[in-house]
Amino acid sequence: MRVVFVHGACVRDGAWWWHRTAELLLERGVPSVAPLLPSCGEGGPPGGAGGPGLPEDVAAVRQVLQDGEEPTVVVAHSYGGIVTAEAAAGVSSVRHLVLVSSYLPEVGQSLSDFGDGTPAPFLDVDPDSGTFGVRPEFLVETFLQDCDPDTQAQAADKLARQSVHVTAQPVGAAAWQQVPSTYLVCAQDKGTPACLQRDFARKAGTIVELDTGHHPFLSQPAAVQNLLLSL
Repeated sequence: MRVVFVHGACVRDGAWWWHRTAELLLERGVPSVAPLLPSCGEGGPPGGAGGPGLPEDVAAVRQVLQDGEEPTVVVAHSYGGIVTAEAAAGVSSVRHLVLVSSYLPEVGQSLSDFGDGTPAPFLDVDPDSGTFGVRPEFLVETFLQDCDPDTQAQAADKLARQSVHVTAQPVGAAAWQQVPSTYLVCAQDKGTPACLQRDFARKAGTIVELDTGHHPFLSQPAAVQNLLLSL
């Protein structure tokens, strides 16, 4: 078994965001990898108008998924669920999808379909550059309130401006319709309230709930590890 982690929006260095859970998994002999997402400016040109978007993110994740035939669990966080819906479709090695405070889009849906049409107050959208990002002053209270101070400080250095057009680009496949799925509800999430997560989760095969904020793989890595090992 291996795990492929797909990080959320407006951050870079995906391996760092998952490192606490990844280290615990490796101690149990389970390797993992966190693909770079081009729309966040990882591994290439910066995100923005005319830059990489959802199709490039899908291609990057799909390439990693197709690199081997080992049974794979894909763990997608937040925006990562939009990417995974298309990237994991038809990949025979993918045996399970885990959606963490995330989305299970139908074919033709985009990230914007899960909102109310207005930017969240913790986001900064810059139409001139064609990017959006998390307002640094909202980072801890919205997404990391249950993490330790060192983690909060390190996370602040991992924010990224992302191509805003990923919010409107539709997915071309819905892997969760063919692959067994588990939805992890983060009950104390202030970015995506638990009531919305529970609504999104109704499409998943199994629903698990943890009393955590938006990043349980940082605040309660052992609990996330145990969930993944149970699969």
